[in-house]
Amino acid sequence: MRSTAPAVPTPLPAIEVAAAPRRSLPAVVIVADGPAYGPGRDRLDDTALAAFEPTGKTGEVRPVGSAWILGVGDGAAKDWRSAGAALVRAADERELARYQVLLPEDVTAEQAGAFALGLALGGYRFKVTGDTPDARTKSVLLVTSAPVADAVAEALVLAAATALTRDLANTPSNVKDPAWLAGTAARLAEGVTGLTAAVRDEKWLAEQGFGGVLAVGGGSARPPRFVELTWRPRGSAKAPHLVFVGKGITFDTGGISIKPADGMHLMRTDMAGGAAVIAALLAVAALKLPLRVTGLVPCAENHVSGTAYRPGDVVTHYGGKTTEVANTDAEGRMVLADAMTWAVRKHSPDVLVDVATLTGAMKVSLGVRTGGLFATTDSLAEQLITAGSEVGEAHWRMPLLEDLADSVRSDIADVKQAPGGPGAIAAALFLREFSGQLPWAHLDIAGPARSESTHDEVVPGATGFAARTLVRFAQNYA
Repeated sequence: MRSTAPAVPTPLPAIEVAAAPRRSLPAVVIVADGPAYGPGRDRLDDTALAAFEPTGKTGEVRPVGSAWILGVGDGAAKDWRSAGAALVRAADERELARYQVLLPEDVTAEQAGAFALGLALGGYRFKVTGDTPDARTKSVLLVTSAPVADAVAEALVLAAATALTRDLANTPSNVKDPAWLAGTAARLAEGVTGLTAAVRDEKWLAEQGFGGVLAVGGGSARPPRFVELTWRPRGSAKAPHLVFVGKGITFDTGGISIKPADGMHLMRTDMAGGAAVIAALLAVAALKLPLRVTGLVPCAENHVSGTAYRPGDVVTHYGGKTTEVANTDAEGRMVLADAMTWAVRKHSPDVLVDVATLTGAMKVSLGVRTGGLFATTDSLAEQLITAGSEVGEAHWRMPLLEDLADSVRSDIADVKQAPGGPGAIAAALFLREFSGQLPWAHLDIAGPARSESTHDEVVPGATGFAARTLVRFAQNYA
């Protein structure tokens, strides 16, 4: 039975830049470590300040009379992003729907953009409810004469990509089947100049020989889909071409190799990689980047039934390569293999990047705030790490250990899907078999794709991780 989930995308606060303050709006005064006050110190009530001495610590938020103070610490971009998130959460608690922030005269574009991103995402909430939603921040005015408007506008595009990724991943799986995910991607792309969407059904998948997607989706009554989003701006025929591939498993029981009950309810977010790709393509179009980008999302539900695929099966992928199935819970790499081969054969891109909540082993290796990155070239790895750092997403490069390469060879098929050993590395080595010798990177985001706690601009639930990295990577590549 379907539930009524919030509309996608979730509305975010309206954030604007203005050169002069407005008397009608409550003011927020910036305080740095020291403390050193920004503009608006005269708006703070001295009697209220006498009972409280601000430290300027990042995220320190306090009402002081009719105004507020906000600490930004040392003033690094991360501090500003965290401060913006702390402010919007504090304002939401006080039901302060509209306010203005008096930015320091020397605020940089990077700081203002990071601050806007924190403001946009820090109060994000996704809740399926029949009740009237609580009052939330509606609009924020950033007051400064510094030239930061373009940076703020770009940050809001990145924030929208993150929020959409969260929306798609948070949507419960009784609503979000493969057809819903694919259809939502197509609906959001509709009418966007230069962006097209194609949704392929199970009949098309069978005709093309997408054996991995069909095997994984074969145990569900809700058949798989394949989404292809294409960004082709005018005049880009000879521009570089990037292909992003995202895992779109709309729910993962583990199949016959069934998962433990504890934690299975979180598997609604197992398509976070696919969501990041969908959101990234929309953001690339919004920014009108002068290069070609294709987003591929194989969508399937990994379920248990009499038609589910089995350990020991041999599956033929698109392109003819065969895989020996060892564990049906290693389903993400099965669908990615088809999509990556499609990318290589149909698009011949300059760069291929896949994104997936692929292995629990990565959470053991890097925790839950850092993504694992595998790449076939040093330059591609560095470009992606740099892109992530610029937008507040941490990636750590992992090795493609050649002494383990033979472990993905199979006695009865071309490759073995889950050979044992170091799980994240083995999965990456398996996927490399389908990268066609292209410059290729694999982002394993199993850890940072979900959060159990609030930190910086992240709130509990799906985090939207990797969407901003993909967009910034495309920006820098262009």
